[in-house]
Amino acid sequence: MDKGLKGGILAIVTMDKDKVTGGGCPVFLAVDQKEQEKLGLFLARILDGIVHDLENGVYFICRH
Repeated sequence: MDKGLKGGILAIVTMDKDKVTGGGCPVFLAVDQKEQEKLGLFLARILDGIVHDLENGVYFICRH
């Protein structure tokens, strides 16, 4: 029986910590866009999720 997460936001990757407040998932800060993209892809692979770009400097990884 699988008791893992079925959906929801698993992680957030941003360069601007002021754009993300509160919440119940880990937030990863990147120093530049290249690192942000790399972190997003690695986390999506590790967490078996999908990266979504909000086009405001914030990526989030979720599982549908």
